Amino acid sequence: MIQTKHLTKVYRDLTAVNNLNLTIKAGEIYGFLGPNGAGKTSTIKMLLGLSRPTSGEIFLFGKKFTLEKVSMRNRIGVVPEKHPVGVWTWMTAFEYLSYFAALFEVKNPGPRIDYLLKKVNLYDVKNKPFRNFSRGMLQKLTIIRALLHDPDILILDEPISGLDPIGIKQVRDLILSENREGRIIFVSSHLLSEIEKICHRIGIIYRGTLIAEDTKDVLISRLIKQNKILIDVEKIPDGFLEEIKALDFVVHCTVTGLTLSVEVPMDRDYRRDIALFIFNKGLIPLRIQQKEASLEEAFMTITQENIEKFTGMGETG
Repeated sequence: MIQTKHLTKVYRDLTAVNNLNLTIKAGEIYGFLGPNGAGKTSTIKMLLGLSRPTSGEIFLFGKKFTLEKVSMRNRIGVVPEKHPVGVWTWMTAFEYLSYFAALFEVKNPGPRIDYLLKKVNLYDVKNKPFRNFSRGMLQKLTIIRALLHDPDILILDEPISGLDPIGIKQVRDLILSENREGRIIFVSSHLLSEIEKICHRIGIIYRGTLIAEDTKDVLISRLIKQNKILIDVEKIPDGFLEEIKALDFVVHCTVTGLTLSVEVPMDRDYRRDIALFIFNKGLIPLRIQQKEASLEEAFMTITQENIEKFTGMGETG
């Protein structure tokens, strides 16, 4: 449904996107991650036909995509990073959505608009001017606008920016619901805890190059090489921390109050070994918990060493 082949975008002396190959299948929610300046926005602009690639190709729905193919663009819904308020601030939310429904030639748009407004808890304010909406309300309005014409592909750039926890859950539930109906979701976000909750596969781009792509669990296993075990104890005798650090399977150990954080290899479960060690010291562990690694922790390990390992390219540029 979405495919790029050797997609490249160069701005003067800067290569924003470098030889990017993506394949996103029907029914997928695909997370597109990378630090600021990695090439995410440049990629999205090319997928939307807002920017012409320097080289490479884009295929949508199995056909080659060019800026001139408006019919393909009509099958895409987009939520930009910033809400484009434009000149419509005098409109009510319902008028605003009706205007865009007319542009997309949505038949009988009223029920569709009401349905989507209810999904994100904006139905009660549909007849109010949206110029007074909060940032979070504007974000939800933009998501509704993107869904009005029932697109096959939904591209989301920071879709939960400015939302409170309730709003985040509403938008998450809406994304999952739209995906269950068969919609492909391509989402870029800095809130990695949300990405790992909803995405089937994740791609990480760095300096324009896709350095890793897989499911969340596989990416975490590739990027994080130690498990972290949290242990609560009643007391920490003198020298106890140094003794734990000296264990041959302990990579690193820190202490906060009466909680030990022990990093161990991922080759097996070391909780029993640590418990036996603590018991032999005459202490009782109040808690021994292996902390599940998160996508955010994995993402933060992206270093030059990792990039060289994943790409096999040595220096990146």
